[in-house]
Amino acid sequence: MLFNLLTSFIDQYSFLNVFKYLTFRTGLSVITSLVVVFIIGGPLIKIFSENMISGPIRQDGPIDHIIKKSGTPTMGGIIIIIGMLTSTLLWADLKNIYIWTLVFVSLSLGLLGLIDDLLKIRLKNSRGLNSKLKFLGQLIIGAIALFILIMFSDHEYLFNLYFPFFKNLILHMGLFFIPFGLFVIIGSSNAVNLTDGLDGLATVPVMLVALSFTLISYVVGNTIFSEYLQLQYIPDVGEISIFCGSIVGSCLGFLWYNAPPAKIFMGDTGSLSLGGSLAAVAIIVKHEIVLAIIGGLFVLETVSVIIQVISYKLTGKRIFKMAPIHHHFEQKGWAESTIVIRFWIIAIILALLGLATLKLR
Repeated sequence: MLFNLLTSFIDQYSFLNVFKYLTFRTGLSVITSLVVVFIIGGPLIKIFSENMISGPIRQDGPIDHIIKKSGTPTMGGIIIIIGMLTSTLLWADLKNIYIWTLVFVSLSLGLLGLIDDLLKIRLKNSRGLNSKLKFLGQLIIGAIALFILIMFSDHEYLFNLYFPFFKNLILHMGLFFIPFGLFVIIGSSNAVNLTDGLDGLATVPVMLVALSFTLISYVVGNTIFSEYLQLQYIPDVGEISIFCGSIVGSCLGFLWYNAPPAKIFMGDTGSLSLGGSLAAVAIIVKHEIVLAIIGGLFVLETVSVIIQVISYKLTGKRIFKMAPIHHHFEQKGWAESTIVIRFWIIAIILALLGLATLKLR
């Protein structure tokens, strides 16, 4: 919005040329979303607290959670999404179809998560929206996003799958791209949702993934850097760095309120939106496998749940004391802050490993 307005006056005011630089606008995006979250965070948390907008704590979870976390406001994802969208709409080129695709995904999945959170509050249980309906909602949103990309973007490499560490290993998926894309969006959305079980646990890894893809989208959308790193250059995707920067700023601001002990939880409103948005970014810049590396912590959490369910159904025994795996370590006696910080360290290592794939080809 501001970008399109300011650049229209470049002929009259040459100093406005600075707004044409993607790096400058990305920095503005981070700062703007951070400031917006700081401004609205406190008042919204107060409103949520006064109106008892707090989700019930999982009854089969650690007893310590039921005692300490009961009454903590939820739906903090609203704060994150407002910060993201405000920053993106101000500083991104609104003529870019990728930006509108990401705005659609973040808003739609955020709304789906909001419905889930509201049902948890109303029904006073931690189940919320029926799992089949939630999956159906994610499926429809993902399908619409892919339809937009296929029909309205000029992305000639959209159906390709690129493998990290290999320069020329490319798989043209054809129509298989559609189920693959849906798997990435739904899987990432649910993976972040599963990870969001301790104060600040999901926030920092999401921020690290977004920061990594801020760099990746900028590099892939730059002819010089993409050629140097032997990556496929994709026109116009550099603008996505503005959106990724807004996630970084929003999550950094939200961490101020979400750090242990959390004053508010992001809830499904935030986790579904953030997970799906990052997946959509990875699909557009064609780094879906790298997303699985950088977001490996989310993969680990999801796999722990899958293993637990399969093991219990087949043998009647549980592999972990509790799933997702962060609850397993809680049951072993680890302090919540210890688990969170150690998982953050793992997320940092995985982010560095994922970024290393840009050069190791």
